[in-house]
Amino acid sequence: MRRRDLLKLAAAAAPAVIAGHAWAAPQTSTRLLVVFLRGAYDAANVVIPVSSDFYYQSRPTIRIGKPDPNDAFSALPLDADYGLHPWLKDTIYPLWQKGQVAFVPFAGVSDDLSRSHFETQDSIELGQPVKGSRDFRSGFMSRLYGQLAGGARPIAFTDDMPLSFRGDRPIPNVSIGRVGKGAIDDRDARLILEMYQGQALGPAVAEGFQMRGEVSEALSSEMMAASRGAVSPKGFQLAGRRMGRLMRDDYNLAFVDVGDWDTHVNQDSVDGYLGHRLQELGGGLAGFVEEIGPAAWNDTVVVVVSEFGRTFRENGDKGTDHGHGSVYWVMGGAINGGRIVGEQVKLGPDTLNDNRDYPVLTDYRALIGGLFQRIYGLDRSRLQTVFPQATPRDLQIV
Repeated sequence: MRRRDLLKLAAAAAPAVIAGHAWAAPQTSTRLLVVFLRGAYDAANVVIPVSSDFYYQSRPTIRIGKPDPNDAFSALPLDADYGLHPWLKDTIYPLWQKGQVAFVPFAGVSDDLSRSHFETQDSIELGQPVKGSRDFRSGFMSRLYGQLAGGARPIAFTDDMPLSFRGDRPIPNVSIGRVGKGAIDDRDARLILEMYQGQALGPAVAEGFQMRGEVSEALSSEMMAASRGAVSPKGFQLAGRRMGRLMRDDYNLAFVDVGDWDTHVNQDSVDGYLGHRLQELGGGLAGFVEEIGPAAWNDTVVVVVSEFGRTFRENGDKGTDHGHGSVYWVMGGAINGGRIVGEQVKLGPDTLNDNRDYPVLTDYRALIGGLFQRIYGLDRSRLQTVFPQATPRDLQIV
């Protein structure tokens, strides 16, 4: 192998290593998982504004019916104004009824109007002001990790290191959706270890490869145990259980992304593409809750975000296009849930952003910053490091 190729492999592996130091016992018992729905999910057909006639006028073919106990395909009642997609009846709705889920409508990136998947995803993961220069080597999850005491144990459940965890301190990442050989095989790993031997990063590189091996072994054992005559969970449901197991025992600061939410064509109302994706998402989150167990779930907060919402009116292809405001979720065993929280507005052409999509009334940095303030007790100075130029907003969810 040429030295240039070896350096490329080392650069690719670097995000997967962890800082070379012994982990201390967590000084905060709260576990945090950020779930990023990449592709911009259609929030208006998930947390449905059932009291709005304008909603039903705007979506003649893809709308979800108002709550009706005699119609299994109608929205599930949340409060007088909102309902939940019926495919979440057996997964997320029971958590809502227990007060373990809160929904925040009209949430998103207030200062990013690009409607570009990539630009807005970057905006969220960076957590920096959109205007002016931005540092793409510094994500908000990495900066949060830097502000927490030595007990924080971070991990990204992703193939590649997400932008949100880029920073000065290397973070482990592992694909949670499958078990098998990674992009770097044993031979390449040995070459990388030899290259770093005797250098400052050598212990960190070695520890990173050891961690990946341990996680892979744990997941392989779990997969074999799950196959004993039972029907194996599929897709994100299996991933959710794996994450629950690892966060119950080993990690307390995590990120995962779930893709394929771009519904321009044939979105359908209930039994279509969006509904099936929701069924998988709900199953994964419910599996996570079950696997992590009641005690750990009471010390866990899950935040579900997406880069933006979608157009309020359906398009000519019976789908929805890129929008602005969305609906974020906050979940946890001990949160103040079972509520729709945050600033809201009556829906109509005059209140939509550009007469086409949800406005952003709760900026995501203010929302998540307020959660960090409550969860970790971070003061204003530390919060400014995590989310520069943002003012935290306490919605009394935790």
